[in-house]
Amino acid sequence: EVRVLQNLRGKIYDAKQLVPNKMRDLFCTINLDQEEVFRTQVVEKSSSPYFGEEFYFEIPRTFQWLSFYIYDKSVLQKDLRIGKVSIKKEDLYNYTGKENWFMLQPVDSNSEVQGKVHLELKLNELITDNGSVCQQLVVHIKECHGLPLINGQNCDPYATVSLVGPSRNDQKKTKVKKKTSNPHFNETFYFEVTRSSSYTKKSQFQVEEEDIEKLEVRVDLWNNGNLVQDVFLGEIKVPVKVLRNDSFQAWYLLQPRENGNKSSKTDELGSLRLNICYTEDCVLPSEYYASLRNLLLKSSDVQPISASAAYILSEVCRDKYDAVLPLVRLLLHHHKLVPFVAAVAELDLKDTQEANTVFRGNSLATRCVDEMMKIVGKHYLKVTLKPVIDEICESPKPCEIDPIKLREGDNVEINMENLRYYVDKVFREIVRSSISCPTLMCDVFYSLRHLAAKRFPNDPHVQYSAVSSFVFLRFFAVAVVSPHTFHLRPHHPDAQTSRTLTLISKAIQTLGSWGSLTKSKLSSFKETFMCEFFKTFQEEKFTESVKKFLDDVSSTESKEPSGLNEPVHLKEGEMYKRAQGRTRIGKKNFKKRWFCLTSRELTYHKQQDKEPIFTIPIKNILAVEKLDESSFNKKNMFQVLHGEKPLYIQANNCVEASEWIEALCRVTRCNQKRLSFYHPSAFLNGNWLCCKATVENTVGCARCTAGVPADTQIEIDGDRETERIYSLFTINMSKLQKLEEACGSIAVYQGPRKEPDDYSNFTIEDSVATFHTLKQIIDVVEKLNESHEKYRKKRSSSATYGSE
Repeated sequence: EVRVLQNLRGKIYDAKQLVPNKMRDLFCTINLDQEEVFRTQVVEKSSSPYFGEEFYFEIPRTFQWLSFYIYDKSVLQKDLRIGKVSIKKEDLYNYTGKENWFMLQPVDSNSEVQGKVHLELKLNELITDNGSVCQQLVVHIKECHGLPLINGQNCDPYATVSLVGPSRNDQKKTKVKKKTSNPHFNETFYFEVTRSSSYTKKSQFQVEEEDIEKLEVRVDLWNNGNLVQDVFLGEIKVPVKVLRNDSFQAWYLLQPRENGNKSSKTDELGSLRLNICYTEDCVLPSEYYASLRNLLLKSSDVQPISASAAYILSEVCRDKYDAVLPLVRLLLHHHKLVPFVAAVAELDLKDTQEANTVFRGNSLATRCVDEMMKIVGKHYLKVTLKPVIDEICESPKPCEIDPIKLREGDNVEINMENLRYYVDKVFREIVRSSISCPTLMCDVFYSLRHLAAKRFPNDPHVQYSAVSSFVFLRFFAVAVVSPHTFHLRPHHPDAQTSRTLTLISKAIQTLGSWGSLTKSKLSSFKETFMCEFFKTFQEEKFTESVKKFLDDVSSTESKEPSGLNEPVHLKEGEMYKRAQGRTRIGKKNFKKRWFCLTSRELTYHKQQDKEPIFTIPIKNILAVEKLDESSFNKKNMFQVLHGEKPLYIQANNCVEASEWIEALCRVTRCNQKRLSFYHPSAFLNGNWLCCKATVENTVGCARCTAGVPADTQIEIDGDRETERIYSLFTINMSKLQKLEEACGSIAVYQGPRKEPDDYSNFTIEDSVATFHTLKQIIDVVEKLNESHEKYRKKRSSSATYGSE
């Protein structure tokens, strides 16, 4: 079965020239249509905020618009939307992988739409009382799907159905449906299209052309405001002329009003700098990828490494990161990452002239190690840093030591003591943590250390700096400065705490590199206040600790199985759950709770870090499935089926719901008692809403969805990653062909290179080997092109006419 998977990643940089130009507390959100799925931290007192936040997530549903809203945060009132950047889904490819400045557009209710409507339209011929023939238009409005929330609640929608022409505007209205984003209207409206008196003998059996050409059916969706003004939810227009004498039905995506707010000049609102990468992959069944997968997996065996398929992929992609992400995940999934990293690191070291600059650049090797640490080191970071980061964030002490940034009444000596206390504590946790370092990270560090020592045999420190440049500078220091990115904290820290974390991070980078650069001069600090701070440290003591730690994490000796008995933290966050009615008098309402999933159990708590109120052991979970919205008129719901009554949970948005379902499915997929059938809806008022069965413990009426392939701790879908790599090769086919020509000409002439501009950016160490690999890549990609083309034809032939 073919899976269509959507993915979004990128970075929100900064905004400038915001109007009005005054100091405000600002933040930015990412919305799929009208649903918020990501929010940056608040930048306080700024008129040109720098957010600098990366995002990466799967998109689990269809959408029309990707929007970025800039908000002015308000303490007492509703946050004010300053402006937005909205990009239509089909236009996202124009911006992929590039940094762009976007002008902010005004936020206006006429353009804020999402959802779709199901219509059936028909032209009937009627004979009137006086015997003449007349045309009648029948509009059957069936249902809508995916309407937006209004003020966080399901809307009360109704539709107006109009027949509009140059001299007429007949409007009819449906009933209001209460508290639903997926209303079923099922109402039919009749309009007379051509007046019988306007018919002549000649046109008796055909629609009168002039009239029909100018008529259109318009359906507008509204939220019934009761005491306040009704809110526009979107509209669609269908010209009557497309019907002729046929009838058809289709889903139509709701569109914004054409006469949106045009009075405001968009260039007055400011602009937002973004990098957006949207991908949509059609993942075919696994067997289609066998040839490409094998070609990529044997990369580390190819001599020289620059002639391998994996290396060539990184060469032809404009942004190496595009290649690194799927490549690392695929090689990791098939246990081939360590030899590949060793091979590309060796190539990297060939070009490194000085020992103190090893692995400091953004090469393929360093990016692969970075990505590997992010994937493999999640749990390691959590057990090492979470307790101390929690302490810093929850009871922060003032730590500012920059005289320019000191607040009134601050004492720099006390602040320095506070900072020293935190730095000591973080440093101590790190150097004691080697026992928890994942074996895969140790294996990579071991090979990097030995390669660096081999390249610079006369430098005793290089073997340590090769490892510390990753584990201190690119792993721990980065996690300290942005704990929310690494899931160490649920929310962004406030401005003062962020500053404290930045100072700690700087200190950790310095202490980590002291182990390898014992001669590090204090004068090398750019900031004199950091220089003063480090005078309080005893260099030898820290150097010894760092050296021992680096020895431990880069040795291949088998460590004690420390993490095996400890439950692995997989996911946590705030969601709503429906009371399970375990007590007879308890209300069955929805309550906000803190959920925590480990490899051992799912728990929920009244607040984070409080004792759990309810625990479900992982082995007791029988199924995890979505719950129909109609059950409680709430979006983004899912159910956890276990021994007792189902646990009904509402996530905050579709991305979060999808991630929780996937994490729960993954951790429970080996449970022996997993169910084969479940109820998609709830048991309410004595019956199941889905199948109307009246016995609560009756067998489910729908088949459970299949489990997700991958293991608990590292969530990787090998076919998905191979499809992504195929897409990258397809996009860069012209570069592959140019590289193939270059190899051919070098191999044939063996003389001086002609026209070096064509391929001077590529690394060609062995033109014959590279040519051979390129030929294989091009052949494999062309075969996959054929398979995708067959699927596309099949898909387009089964599509229904409509604007969706």
